Amino acid sequence: MKSMILAAVAASAAAFATPAAARNLALTDWLDWERAANPEISPDGADIIYTRRRVNKFEDRWDAELWIMDAGGENHRFLTKGGGVQWSPNGDRIAYIDRAGDGDKARAQLFVKHMTKDGPSSQITHDAFEPNSFKWSPNGDWIAFRAQTPLEAEFKIALPERPKGATWIDDPAVVERLHYRIDRVGAKDGFDHLFLAPADGGTPRQITNGKWDVGARFSGVDAGGGLHWTPDGKSIVFDGVFDPAAELEGMRSNINIVNIETGALRKLQPEEGFWSNPRISPNGGMIAYTGNRTKAANYPPQELRLMTINGGDDKILIEDLPDSINELEWAADGSGLYYTMNARGTTNLYFVTLAGEIRQVTNGAHRLSGFGVNRNQAAAVLSAPKTTPNLVRVSLDDGRLNQLTDLNADILHDVALGETEEILYKSADGTDVQGWIVKPPNFDAAKKYPLVLSIHGGPHAMYGLNFNFRFHEFASKGYVVLYTNPRGSTGYGGAFANAIDNAYPGRADYEDLMGGVDALLEKGMVDEDRLFVTGCSGGGVLTSWTVTQTDRFAAAAALCPVINWISFSGQADIGRWSFARFRPFYWEDPTKWLEHSPIMHVQKVKTPTLLMTGDKDLRTPLAQAEEFYAALKMLGVPTKLIAMRNEYHGTTSVPSNMLRTQLYLQQWFADYGGVPLDEPSEKSED
Repeated sequence: MKSMILAAVAASAAAFATPAAARNLALTDWLDWERAANPEISPDGADIIYTRRRVNKFEDRWDAELWIMDAGGENHRFLTKGGGVQWSPNGDRIAYIDRAGDGDKARAQLFVKHMTKDGPSSQITHDAFEPNSFKWSPNGDWIAFRAQTPLEAEFKIALPERPKGATWIDDPAVVERLHYRIDRVGAKDGFDHLFLAPADGGTPRQITNGKWDVGARFSGVDAGGGLHWTPDGKSIVFDGVFDPAAELEGMRSNINIVNIETGALRKLQPEEGFWSNPRISPNGGMIAYTGNRTKAANYPPQELRLMTINGGDDKILIEDLPDSINELEWAADGSGLYYTMNARGTTNLYFVTLAGEIRQVTNGAHRLSGFGVNRNQAAAVLSAPKTTPNLVRVSLDDGRLNQLTDLNADILHDVALGETEEILYKSADGTDVQGWIVKPPNFDAAKKYPLVLSIHGGPHAMYGLNFNFRFHEFASKGYVVLYTNPRGSTGYGGAFANAIDNAYPGRADYEDLMGGVDALLEKGMVDEDRLFVTGCSGGGVLTSWTVTQTDRFAAAAALCPVINWISFSGQADIGRWSFARFRPFYWEDPTKWLEHSPIMHVQKVKTPTLLMTGDKDLRTPLAQAEEFYAALKMLGVPTKLIAMRNEYHGTTSVPSNMLRTQLYLQQWFADYGGVPLDEPSEKSED
């Protein structure tokens, strides 16, 4: 099997073969970038539709289109604008999401397109609804979807009558919940509930109601696993919790069922926990679902479970998974389930039988996502160190990968990309840590290069073997890029992820990161006087922590950081998560909260430190970066504060802001010994 996969990857790499004299990757290449996402195979297995996202460099945004091809990759062509496609049960239509309306009034709406030649598209929902998840009924007559219902505040006042012709300011927002706003969404004005709309258009009918959300919530953020009809078309299974007080209790979600005619609701699984991602077996007799049943740690052991459609015979199919299951689909014959799993920097496809026997379907140094299963094949998106996110077909029999698209070949055909190399090293206490380096494309082993240490967010997340434009662009400028998975990362088991529990940031994750830097210094490939460190979100946390622990870095850039855990708990949209960082609560004993807040160690900082956060960020609000910036100014440490316009969490979702982020970092590093921004990149000679 491995030889087949290597052959497929080699064939893919051939598309990136470079001419005798190749150029280095340029930042402006981003303005023509494209990505594949969310492939869906038609019910007859003959066609694949996927979402093709591209940078719109004129309007400074990402646009989404649906493209279609034969299952073998032939007849690749544009279908319509939009994304998030689903085939109807018999394959005669597709449903998808697109924006309708003009300018600021444009909203996401549900559309149906007939798949006959030049078949029309019909808008199914209108201004009153903005669907965020949908599913065809088994007979194709209906589409169930989630949408937010308005919430009217109970705390009201009666203003005096306004004078005739007077113009008064709007009423204020009255907040009554802990999670009243969400990053990239804004104010949470209501609750998500189930609706049912005729597939040929008509007035949607609300199925559920109340002061709770359809869909599991991770500290207020939608983490729902979608909607699933029972085969008889009479009920819908979904995740979520009916209790409005659940947002104060930590992570809690149930698997539920609702009768679409009566609206009768019932919780199915007997054991309390955070359960999500329900999938009904082809014969309708069983439900598979994922989650955890413990609150003992910040990253509890993950499980895959089974129960009957009525909630009986609940059992664990797989426990103590190295990471959460990303996607889950039943085999057509109901013999088991396919799922993707992160492990040691890779993401591959697995199959588990109903007896709990696991088979790894694919192998390789890559990341797979967004797969759809049909008969003996699956469609997925593959990304690897030199392969940008592209569509692949997977043979479920032998794991063979066949790459169907090469969306950025027109950009990369003459580009020499640096090599990505794995490094394995010991942390200070002997813990094994995995990381990778991206070398400049014209790497010379006799030279010492400036180093950029990039730290991932989360903290419960995983760096791995996918294409990273920013890393390659840094390498093209002459930097060695180091990225690594310190303790707290997922993909290595629960003990590794929970090593930072009640101690983040702290000794374990910091020493793991420094061990990677030390390993490269021992190899002699980086210059100890030109070390730089950066990261966003959890990476911003650890960057700001690092500069309070060492002055070995010439400069640092903390993007979207948390600086003060006490103030953060009242500022962030993920309120319940923030209050679970340390035990006990800070009003009972603030010791841990202060000990692990970078602001409480700011007096030790000597490293020039740039702060950058989106001006709309609700996850790690700008006020966090402002606290560190103001303290550094008072202490006379070189610093700058950048509030990136029109960005929520992160600084790169707007295409031009991705360019700005790279350029600001490179200029900051250049000011303290890095590669000069105006220094021409060397040509790569073959």
